[in-house]
Amino acid sequence: MPHSRAIAILVALSQAMVGAAFAQAPAGKITVLTSFSKDLTDPFKKAFETAYPGTTLEVQNRNTNAGVKFLDETRSANQVDIFWASAPDAFEVLKGKNLLQIYKPKAVGIPEMVGAYPINDKAGFYSGFAASGYGIMWNERYVKANKLPAPKDWSDLAGAAYFDHVSIAAPSRSGTTHLTIETILQGEGWDKGWRTIKEMAGNFRNVTERSFGVPDAVNSGQVGYGIVIDFFAFSAQASGFPVKFVYPKVTTIVPANVGIVANAPNKATAEAFVEFLLSPAGQEVLLDKHIRRLPVRAETYAKAPPDYPNPFKDAALAGQIPFDSLLSEHRSAAVDTLFDQLITFQLDALKSVTKAIHDAEATLAKKDNAAARAKLKEARDLIAAMPVTDAQVLLPEIKAAFTGGKQKTARQAELEQKWAAFGKGHYAEAKAKAEEASKLAK
Repeated sequence: MPHSRAIAILVALSQAMVGAAFAQAPAGKITVLTSFSKDLTDPFKKAFETAYPGTTLEVQNRNTNAGVKFLDETRSANQVDIFWASAPDAFEVLKGKNLLQIYKPKAVGIPEMVGAYPINDKAGFYSGFAASGYGIMWNERYVKANKLPAPKDWSDLAGAAYFDHVSIAAPSRSGTTHLTIETILQGEGWDKGWRTIKEMAGNFRNVTERSFGVPDAVNSGQVGYGIVIDFFAFSAQASGFPVKFVYPKVTTIVPANVGIVANAPNKATAEAFVEFLLSPAGQEVLLDKHIRRLPVRAETYAKAPPDYPNPFKDAALAGQIPFDSLLSEHRSAAVDTLFDQLITFQLDALKSVTKAIHDAEATLAKKDNAAARAKLKEARDLIAAMPVTDAQVLLPEIKAAFTGGKQKTARQAELEQKWAAFGKGHYAEAKAKAEEASKLAK
């Protein structure tokens, strides 16, 4: 058979396959609403538009929570085709609000699970395209210059050596940080988890509004340590920044997802975009040094750089805790509000009492005193105390308080005030006990 005829047959076959996969050929503009940065979206935009000539990918960037609200507020005149983000619980919210449409990708060869988590929504409302874990990154030069230790676990960041050297994004503003906080709560339990979180928080330099602010500060040496999603560290390493990363024992590997918005203006091209993300070519884009996400196609890791984490093979990533996205979704607003009212908005007070505890412990290290130790335990217990239990945050009346959207409900305002007052009072009492412990120890 002549070579030109063989090529013509292959082209015809590929066009037939496209025709079979999509009701109409992919063409025109699709609008993608995403929390991902240009470091990720730009390479995918270029690759997709190259793979499908005649298509245009328009990217609108909003943080995850703002994106969910935007789709809800504009549902009657929707102009968005794709929602693309990390947080699986955000997709559950959209699914529950009927803001996504079912699309089961035709891509084959993708495992059902990554670690203990399903890669795709069983009902077909969204699909995992990459996997991510949560942990701690640090700047080696900063750590060496300040003679600081390398952390291995979340609890390490509660040590006195880390005071004012740690950064995190607010979970109410960052879907990935919300997943980190929720992972700690699910892995350690409500009470112990919040204790760990607040003990770490006492050492925070700041709480940023966007996820990107944390790795940027670590990369530049403005802060030593950051609580981040893994790819922030991996892409920084690939770009030459002197950073390291560790997965703590309590972490989880979950998929980052893509879903087609209900009543998408350009459904055929939206479907083509989902298929491209899951294709061998799309998965290889994840290995770009500016992205460094974990592909959901196991065979893609054969093309990855040396020492690239592999959740399908690495023993260290195989034993992560199972993540309950439905639980996370049901208490998402309450968890984020508790973090803000007890940590974000009271960081100065929390840092002040934490410093008082560190000072007292330093004094006790030179001369121990049982009464002082007892006072310090009381101080720590006061800090760790929570105004609500894990059962209470799931009560209908508390869940209903956070359904006002842009307009806060009266009950939400009441709860915020109550929880803030709880934190303020407990931190003040804890500081007094820590200062009393210091006096007893002298």
